[in-house]
Amino acid sequence: MIRLGIVGCNFGRSVLLPAFRADTRCEVTALAGTDMARTSDITSAEGITQAFANWAELVDHPDLDAVAIAVPPRLQAEIAIRALKSGKAVFAEKPLAADLDGARAMLNQATASERPVMVDFEFCELPTWQRAKSLIDEGAVGALRHVAVTWHVENYATRMRLKSWKTSASDGGGALGNFVSHCFYYLEFFCGPMKDMSAQLFGLPGEKPPSESSVALSGRFQSGVAYLLSMSAASYLGSGHRIEFYGEDGTLVLANSTADYMRGFELFHARRPATPLERIECPASGPDPYPDGRIAPVSRLARRFIDAIDTRTTPVPGIREGYRVQQLIETARLSQTSNSRSIVIDA
Repeated sequence: MIRLGIVGCNFGRSVLLPAFRADTRCEVTALAGTDMARTSDITSAEGITQAFANWAELVDHPDLDAVAIAVPPRLQAEIAIRALKSGKAVFAEKPLAADLDGARAMLNQATASERPVMVDFEFCELPTWQRAKSLIDEGAVGALRHVAVTWHVENYATRMRLKSWKTSASDGGGALGNFVSHCFYYLEFFCGPMKDMSAQLFGLPGEKPPSESSVALSGRFQSGVAYLLSMSAASYLGSGHRIEFYGEDGTLVLANSTADYMRGFELFHARRPATPLERIECPASGPDPYPDGRIAPVSRLARRFIDAIDTRTTPVPGIREGYRVQQLIETARLSQTSNSRSIVIDA
């Protein structure tokens, strides 16, 4: 039995707790939060054995095998490094840290400790996305020409003008860290490594200190295929999340116009000489009885994480994929600050 402790009482309770409880090989035995009274109430309500007001006390506890972290990026690296030093496996959030130095320190410690680290990139766990990947690999659209991402929504933090990591670039978040980090991972999942990037980052007009609510990116993959990305977390009644793959022989589209970030995706395809896109049915990979659409894909990641602990193997997406995404975030910020048309991405 894998004994797991969770650091963070919001996403940690609503998503990580049910996701890990879906695997009978895992028992969530501890929870840490900043408010001891609230943490104790949650552990009592959820049947968790131990409550901690300090993350370090949880991480240092000898009766835990693994730690799942659900905190802002600027706090995560310190927690993860301490957990790895104590011999525990780590289930981490994206992005790994507030900056590349923090992510590199996590990577170095994970390499030294040889303990599994998994990173919570959820979209590629969806059946529609896995079917899209298979179709691309099978040549359903022929040789790719270009890929376009549009993701226009209004998240709660932006709508309420909250000062949190989800709107703050300096805390490792903003639209780039909170949303586009997912895009970086899945674009390379579908199309291979990016070669170069030009980026512009925007906040809400007149807001001081400035937030980061919108991102525009363009560049090429190493294959020569072009990509374009437009992401905004400040789009009331926005068009949703859409990824379009254009090839020599056809087109493939993943589209979600709903408010559910995970459950709303549909897959469409057309191959020459067809004119309309046709919807492709994608059977679910299992039941999804959960109140939050993120729980089912996270449960699939959690299962592979537990597999990796049992077999002493390296899970994917893991620390190297997380570090790669942090490199891409750093490249986008460098492009913005240097006013460069294009930055070549380190291999």
